[in-house]
Amino acid sequence: RGAVPFCGSFPWPSSGCTPTAPRLSCSEDSTSMDAMLQVSRAQSRCSGSPPSPCWPRFFGCSPSFRRVTLTKPTFCHYCTDFIWGLAGYQCEVCNFMSHEKCLKNVNIPCSCIAPSLVRIPVAHCFGPPGHYKRKFCTVCRKSLESPAFRCEVCELHVHTDCILFACSDCRQCHQDGHQDHDTYHHHWREGNLPSGARCEVCKKTCGSSEVLSGMRCEWCGILAHAACYVVVTPECTFGRLRNMILPPSCVQLFSRNFSKLHCFRISENLHTESDEGDDVDGSTQGPAKDIQISTDSSKQTLKIFDGTDAVKRNQFRLISVPRIAKNEEVVEAALRAYYINDDQQEYELQTFTQQALLSDDIINRNDAAEDSNLGSVFRESVPEAWIIRAKPKDQEVIRIYPAWLWEGMAYISLRVNKDSTTQTVIKEVLPLLGRQRMVLDNQELILNRLEDIRKISVRQMNQTRFYIVENSKSTVQVNIFVGGLPPQLSPEEYMNILKDELAIKTNVVSLSHVYQAQGAVVLEISCFSEAERIYMLVKDTTVNDKPLNAVVIPDVMASKIPQNCWPLLVFVNPKSGGLKGRDLLYCFRKLLNPHQVFELTNGGPLPGFHTFSKVPSFRVLVCGGDGTVGWVLGALEEIRHKLVCSEPSVAILPLGTGNDLGRVLRWGAGYSGEDPYSILISVDEADDVLMDRWTILLDAEEPAEGAENGMAEPEPPKIVQMNNYCGLGIDAELSLDFHHAREEEPGKFNSRFHNKGVYVKVGLQKISHTRNLHKDIKLQVDQREVELPNIEGLIFINIPSWGSGADLWGTDSDDRFEKPRIDDGLLEVVGVTGVVHMGQVQSGFRSGIRIAQGSYFRVTLLKPIPVQVDGEPWIQAPGQIIISAAGPKVMAVRKLFNSQKFVAMGSLRDHIAPLGELPKKWHL
Repeated sequence: RGAVPFCGSFPWPSSGCTPTAPRLSCSEDSTSMDAMLQVSRAQSRCSGSPPSPCWPRFFGCSPSFRRVTLTKPTFCHYCTDFIWGLAGYQCEVCNFMSHEKCLKNVNIPCSCIAPSLVRIPVAHCFGPPGHYKRKFCTVCRKSLESPAFRCEVCELHVHTDCILFACSDCRQCHQDGHQDHDTYHHHWREGNLPSGARCEVCKKTCGSSEVLSGMRCEWCGILAHAACYVVVTPECTFGRLRNMILPPSCVQLFSRNFSKLHCFRISENLHTESDEGDDVDGSTQGPAKDIQISTDSSKQTLKIFDGTDAVKRNQFRLISVPRIAKNEEVVEAALRAYYINDDQQEYELQTFTQQALLSDDIINRNDAAEDSNLGSVFRESVPEAWIIRAKPKDQEVIRIYPAWLWEGMAYISLRVNKDSTTQTVIKEVLPLLGRQRMVLDNQELILNRLEDIRKISVRQMNQTRFYIVENSKSTVQVNIFVGGLPPQLSPEEYMNILKDELAIKTNVVSLSHVYQAQGAVVLEISCFSEAERIYMLVKDTTVNDKPLNAVVIPDVMASKIPQNCWPLLVFVNPKSGGLKGRDLLYCFRKLLNPHQVFELTNGGPLPGFHTFSKVPSFRVLVCGGDGTVGWVLGALEEIRHKLVCSEPSVAILPLGTGNDLGRVLRWGAGYSGEDPYSILISVDEADDVLMDRWTILLDAEEPAEGAENGMAEPEPPKIVQMNNYCGLGIDAELSLDFHHAREEEPGKFNSRFHNKGVYVKVGLQKISHTRNLHKDIKLQVDQREVELPNIEGLIFINIPSWGSGADLWGTDSDDRFEKPRIDDGLLEVVGVTGVVHMGQVQSGFRSGIRIAQGSYFRVTLLKPIPVQVDGEPWIQAPGQIIISAAGPKVMAVRKLFNSQKFVAMGSLRDHIAPLGELPKKWHL
């Protein structure tokens, strides 16, 4: 049906169409930079079970293994032990080092073989290049001393110049419309294990800081030696986090025409491509990066292109060979540079300039009889750039992969000739796969297709695979969330806007969901090309001077979620606090299913809640400051009626400056680099508690300050939600000055310590200012007037933490008021006399002035006054402020005390109980 570049999804013949008959599909594991089709090592994924003993020992039988003289301390990549003596065995393709005694046991596929063992290639999501200490490249197995790439979804690291040759075996995190596998096996990844890693089988240390060694399952996280992992039970249960992980079999996403960055909503400013200018030597060499242009007259450095695609992109590999070399030696070196371990007799070289086949007369064969007639390829008059080509063949051996789960080898090999067509191949291969069905009347010649591919790229030809597919009536359905539209419009008005701005085709595009309050819609598109066009066009479109945003939304099949599974919906604000959200995004994508991790700067929390709208039970983890938590809770309140789980529990990972709500719920004063895995465990073990939320109605009766001649209209009423506290006066004024300072120089506010220092500086500047707030406002609590003392700040508190952990209400007993709780339906009203008083409160020397406690408040502003709600400040014009309870309470997640301490205390109590009565200070 046509060769389609394979990008981790199954290649249907054309955009938006469904196959009408079973067919043979061809795909190419493209080597171009924009395709980014990589994988690492997938020994078990090729057949759903560990490598069978009948599989070849890819190193032990490989002619690329050669004996080398060691010039520095070297460790075995198989057993991790030191190689004593002066000799070891090294793979010439991927640099695997081994003892002689270990050769017969090696079961790790070489980089040139691993791609053929992957049943369903899944592309990686590479973030920006960075420095990763004590990590190793999974392609060339060398240390990552220079900037390298890291997959944002799995534990894969590669050099910038090895990225083209990484095999596409990223985690398969969703079904792509043609698979339905409920059983998942371990997804093994080699090397880069944490320090102190212990083997699951033999319980011995399996990690190494010297070489790429050891195996790790990308889903459940179990670790094992290369010699031990083959005996581990193949089925993966997702480990300790299985109750929190969204199972891949429950997620469906038609991802054709979308990169994995789009599918997982990874910010597109994380460039994965290197510059493609004229000077590309440093980004195209791979393992040949150590080869410098030699000044030795006996050596010559050549540029090798592997096809027309590499020539167009000016992407080449460097090889260094002796000036006197045989033709086979030059071709073999070129093949190894491209991780191809085929017979060099099947390939030949062409000159880069003339595109003519390179004949024997330009290669010195080291034959005295030929020297008189044959010139050297390395003479100055001969170009130093060449193209490696595959010789034409009358017959070819192709690999055919079953699209269904088939126990056994990953593929079967079949010989085709010039008369072989798709139909004849299918007839021959189906009996071998246990299928006896006549399919597909297609007379396309297989060899012609292969001939076209080999001209584009030799490596692409080497990675080309054929799939045998059973016909199924699958309907294409791509869901795209579009936000930034004007709010409170009808579905017809939203459709008209999309027609005008995006020229959508109504025959393949429909509105599946409309969120009027948020100004967002979800488009259901039944054509791949139309979905891609709309997605790319939305990013450059503005409506009413407001840019639109688009997010690819997966379909979560709630009926397939296990009953004991409560998936965790994770929201991360990478701009909060110390800007540590970027690392947390990577960690949570790696530990969980990336489809349950959402970046709040990309569409806000609404796409995440929409994705989980059909999930019967789930929890939420918000990574950010108090303002971020309020943002997510506000969105939850607005969309609650559209969720099957209308009251999900909300946990907090504090990344902000104050983090008062995180302190109250025992999540700490702020994130300081704790292990994300342990954080997820704590969320799983935490308790649910109820928490009040409050609605604040702001109704300005006079024009805002600064209106010309007072002729402007008053500000329209607005409603905000409050979770922690609301401040008027000096407290809000300090927050407003801090907010303005951060807007002027946002780059400086990347440290929690620096942010608090700015607060102190702003406070010192206002320490001598005098105000009379009690004369500018009136307070009514539960329908009764309250006389205010001489104060400069009035604060309504819902939680017993204010200003980065200070107890503003105090702990002293008072018969006038009830003991505050976060779920008692009451707010506490406290006053402060100025900056000095606020400093004393935060130092723990004093508490605030207790004024009132109630459930309904009306504040009358007689002049413009600074106001802040949960850290978000502004100047409020004169008018009314009404504070009342906001519907149902929020189900928050409160962290348990350290369970290990409880275990230790319980054990100690059991041991000392028989000793009888102890002094009170010894009671547990």
